[in-house]
Amino acid sequence: MKLGSRACGGSRTYRRVAAAVLAGGMLLTTGCGGAGGSTDRSSHSDAKPAPAPVAPDGGGGAPATGVDGGAEGQRQRDEARESKPVAPDYLSTFALDVDTASYGYARRTLEDGQLPRAGDIRPEEFINSFRQDYPRPTGDGFSVTVDGARPQSADGEISGQGGGEAGSEAGGADWSLVRVGLATRTSDRKGERPPAALTFVIDISGSMAEPGRLDLVKESLGILTDQLRDDDSIALVTFSDEAKTRLRMTRLDGNRDRIHSVIDSLEPTDSTNVEAGVKTGYDEAVEGRRRGATNRVVLLSDALANTGETGADAILDRIDGARREYGITLFGVGVGSEYGDALMERLADKGDGHTTYVSSSEQARKVFVEQLPTHVELRARDAKAQVAFDPKTVKQFRLIGYENRAVADEDFRNDRVDGGEVGPGHTVTALYAVRLREGASGHLATATVRWLDPGTRAPHEQTGSIETDAVDGALWDGSSKRLQVTAVAAYFAESLRGGSMPGAPGLGTLAERARKLATATEDSTVRQLADAIDRARRLRD
Repeated sequence: MKLGSRACGGSRTYRRVAAAVLAGGMLLTTGCGGAGGSTDRSSHSDAKPAPAPVAPDGGGGAPATGVDGGAEGQRQRDEARESKPVAPDYLSTFALDVDTASYGYARRTLEDGQLPRAGDIRPEEFINSFRQDYPRPTGDGFSVTVDGARPQSADGEISGQGGGEAGSEAGGADWSLVRVGLATRTSDRKGERPPAALTFVIDISGSMAEPGRLDLVKESLGILTDQLRDDDSIALVTFSDEAKTRLRMTRLDGNRDRIHSVIDSLEPTDSTNVEAGVKTGYDEAVEGRRRGATNRVVLLSDALANTGETGADAILDRIDGARREYGITLFGVGVGSEYGDALMERLADKGDGHTTYVSSSEQARKVFVEQLPTHVELRARDAKAQVAFDPKTVKQFRLIGYENRAVADEDFRNDRVDGGEVGPGHTVTALYAVRLREGASGHLATATVRWLDPGTRAPHEQTGSIETDAVDGALWDGSSKRLQVTAVAAYFAESLRGGSMPGAPGLGTLAERARKLATATEDSTVRQLADAIDRARRLRD
């Protein structure tokens, strides 16, 4: 692949929840992208503006917004297919996202012996929970990798070579999986990042008394206090029915014992007023902000708001000025067997941040020791991706997940409205189901990622492209192991929310494939994925 990068003029973006255009059998979906391995037959080209959309053969479809899985979701999708056609295009545009909370909470729910709710499943957060092997760029911004393969049916046939209803996505005929992978460079030196000014907003409501909630938060903060640098600073705010500042912004150097003492004293009390906690947290973050540092609010909660304003928009109205004027972003860490996933995801999304979920000491250590530094430093601001499919070779396509991250195609180069913030060492992966035209050969798609430099806010772009022969191989036989892991995660998520994908195996077969991949990759997180799939299979049986 040949890489290209260039600086581009500014414009404005916004996120919209309109997730999919189902066009007379044509699924056109917008969403958020990700990172994956490359193949020898993938190629990059110099960064150029995405081509103007070309309407496909036939009619169009209506936008389907916020569709859940299951029977109700299927009814909504059926109604969308029957709605009045609109002019479709071959573009898919989305703000980047590195959240993983949906997968973590689904694993916890399955471990507790229950199937997760379909509405809590966000496939992109399943996909982005797993390590990828994409090449890293040498500077800020992204590398772009595009690859793919043909899924196989249960009897081993490759999609497009028989099996399933002709043209049916569930049957898999003529369909391929195309992965768009984005990666940022890691932090090479411990002192490379700027100092951090972190305001921790800690839920101490009565619901946090359950094992695995406040006790895990205190353990996590204790670990982090020892891991942060001497020139970093933290503030501590707690909330139950009201919010209270326990520690104003304090440098770690010489103050660790004092900070540990405040953390150890935390005890659960009354109801959950998330609004009071977030507002007070942002007040403290603004008051204690440090120039030249990364200023961030970290919310640790089960997000079961029951006092004060309980909706994300109303809560964020209270902090919008500080967020916009000072660029203080929000990192949400969810805990608890009962967890307000939707509220936390909305808060972090609107707060220009990310979410994750922890349910064990091992996960807490991974988040606060390994991951939090990547959420402190930024490699890219307002990052967006646009995939332009070639109408000469592509008949249909659908992005798996990212419904909440969709961006209007015409706003791809509009820089005044929010994109996604991405730190060092991150990968982001977008997986598409793509149906090629009969006898198609040549260019399949071009993926472009656009971002603003974290310091100068100058816009940059990078592109990667893929040809049709790069998706000819069988998914399970010869493709990248990491592409296979991506497919397993996507198949599992779609199954849990009542959706479908080309060549989808049953959960038993999927668990078996995950176990083989865990052995091949020597990756314990893939083994945990296999266990989660097996639990879901047993619960359904």
